[in-house]
Amino acid sequence: MRLVSEVVIVTGAGRGIGSAIAKAFAAEGARVVVADVDLKNAERLASEIVAANGHAIAHQADISDPSQVEQLIETTLARFDRLDVLVNNAGIGLNQPFLTTTLEQWEQQLRVNLTGTFLCGQAAARAMTTRGGGRIVNIASISGQRGGQGRAAYGAAKAGVILLTKVMAAELAPLGVRVNAVSPGPVDTDQSRETHTPSTRQAYYDRIPARRYGEREEIAAAVVFLASRDASFINGHVLNVDGGFNAAGLLFDDESNGTCRAAQVAAESVPARTESPGNGVPLARKEKTR
Repeated sequence: MRLVSEVVIVTGAGRGIGSAIAKAFAAEGARVVVADVDLKNAERLASEIVAANGHAIAHQADISDPSQVEQLIETTLARFDRLDVLVNNAGIGLNQPFLTTTLEQWEQQLRVNLTGTFLCGQAAARAMTTRGGGRIVNIASISGQRGGQGRAAYGAAKAGVILLTKVMAAELAPLGVRVNAVSPGPVDTDQSRETHTPSTRQAYYDRIPARRYGEREEIAAAVVFLASRDASFINGHVLNVDGGFNAAGLLFDDESNGTCRAAQVAAESVPARTESPGNGVPLARKEKTR
């Protein structure tokens, strides 16, 4: 076990990726503070960890509320007298076109996904720097690195998390605190099963070299690694856990004839011109870059 007796706060740990992260830390011997805005979910997961011979307590917290963030840190220190790791996982999603995104939606995304990460990171870092140091892992997103339909507000917030991670890393390293981020690609969770349409899933499948969604446990493994001593010289890094989505360019179905799936789809959707370049060969209309 890599994290025996260390104290770890995981925000948004009541379900989804957060629950897998909390369980992974508990499996490494850590004492986990399961923080979530939904206390019932937090209590349920803490009970599951304890039933599996782990150590966990539940705590209700809205990370966008500064007073509740302070209470989270104070409760943790009062209970354990230390804080070794913070995982800024709590967040909310949104898929809304830019032209129809409301100011309320925009501000909510920034308040929870970016300001919440700032508030928790700042409060935790203040505690860590007075106790010899610690590690912070922020959960960003591939949507903060690549433009995608409907991701104006969510993507902007997650892009902010990525830059915030780098600034935190630069300023806090001399004080003994390492800060890194994990950027998940599409992950198989209850939420994605409910919100991702068949066309959304096919679009991801076509663009991910691994040809599948990630599993929650794969994100958790990356987070635990960055929080462990195995990553002791890694600071300010953004680790993409996305099956190669961000790295990929053109993906081909058949390498023997060089047929590109994206080109095929684009070509089939664009009618050919009737005129020819003078040699009798039909000239296809120039495809738009996607």
